[in-house]
Amino acid sequence: MPIMAMIVLLVVFSIYYGGVSNAPLLLVFVLSAIVAVIGTRGIPFKERITVFSSGAGSPNLLLMVWIFMLAGAFAVSAKEMGAAGAMVDLTLRILPAKFALTGLFIAACLTSLCMGTSVGTIVALMPIAAGLAEKTSMALPLVAAAVVGGAFFGDNLSFISDTTIVATQTQRCKLSDKFRFNVRMVIPAAIIVAVLYFFLGNSAAEIATADSIQWWKVVPYLAVLICAACGIDVLIVLILGNLLTCITGLCDGSYDLMGWITSTLNGVMGMSELILISMLAGGIFALISHNGGLEFVIERITRRVKRRSGAEWSICALVAFANICTANNTIAILSVGDIARRISEQFDIDPRRSASLLDTTSCCVQGLLPYGAQLLMASGLAGISAMSIVPWLFYPMLLGLVVAGTIIFRKSH
Repeated sequence: MPIMAMIVLLVVFSIYYGGVSNAPLLLVFVLSAIVAVIGTRGIPFKERITVFSSGAGSPNLLLMVWIFMLAGAFAVSAKEMGAAGAMVDLTLRILPAKFALTGLFIAACLTSLCMGTSVGTIVALMPIAAGLAEKTSMALPLVAAAVVGGAFFGDNLSFISDTTIVATQTQRCKLSDKFRFNVRMVIPAAIIVAVLYFFLGNSAAEIATADSIQWWKVVPYLAVLICAACGIDVLIVLILGNLLTCITGLCDGSYDLMGWITSTLNGVMGMSELILISMLAGGIFALISHNGGLEFVIERITRRVKRRSGAEWSICALVAFANICTANNTIAILSVGDIARRISEQFDIDPRRSASLLDTTSCCVQGLLPYGAQLLMASGLAGISAMSIVPWLFYPMLLGLVVAGTIIFRKSH
């Protein structure tokens, strides 16, 4: 628990001193890692390092590292060969600037619904979002937040989303039943946020686009978007995108082979802070789990549950805490899914309801974590601090309010 308190305090520090860099957040986890290793008792120092390293090098985390590297390489190489500018010109020609923010949010919602992954959606759309912010008067953190928020719409609802699959499996209900139950919670939130983004983007300056769009330069982005929407694995999508930027750039004369290699390496190096933050977080939370921190909180939360509303609050609190500890909403649901099912059975909570609470709460918390993969990816691709995006994340915030409202105002308690 002292470790978690330190994380909270240091994250608050980084809100004030974060600037446009993730360096303060890296400091958060360097100091927290030191405290976590030193504060772990009952095992030799060498074994503490082993536990920490196993968390920092877990297969799921290393997969995210590969995605970070490929995404960074694609973003920089595509920008240097002019693909980003061409895609933004095409977008603004189709969509007036004042509708761009809402359009971006809706595009993220639909893309994530098709893909079933928030990270893949952010990878596909964030470079376009950064370009739109550059060519209009909209603040970059606001535009980035529209993409991140929309990405969690599909993460929460898609039939192929891992969080949806895990939530329904642990609660033993059908995907289709959970979808119908869940959609009533999230659609009103999505509509409200879309309208809010329209008013926030209504003052965006109309920017004159190029007289002629270099269509061939749009190919890498279009290929990434189409493949992503078809549900192709994000690693394959990013490898394809990098190959297409190479081929297009070489044919176009935007750079030679060494220029492409240099731009991809610059993109990978630009993700170094995010990779270190992710690995440090994985190690810290492995130590917290080893010390029984999650089990302790689960026991504390569930011991005083006496009625249905309290049971629903406890399910939300359990998955929220697990999410904060793991920075992964799928793992969080897996960690507390069985306990949540036992609570729902004891207090006669519909399995569709408990699955929806697990999935929606985890997406809400994950969407606001500055050290979560989604915000780290968004901040890395946009070149801003993850903390600067958080205040504009209206969709995850509203999801939290919707979940709380459904518990408070349900007729049967």
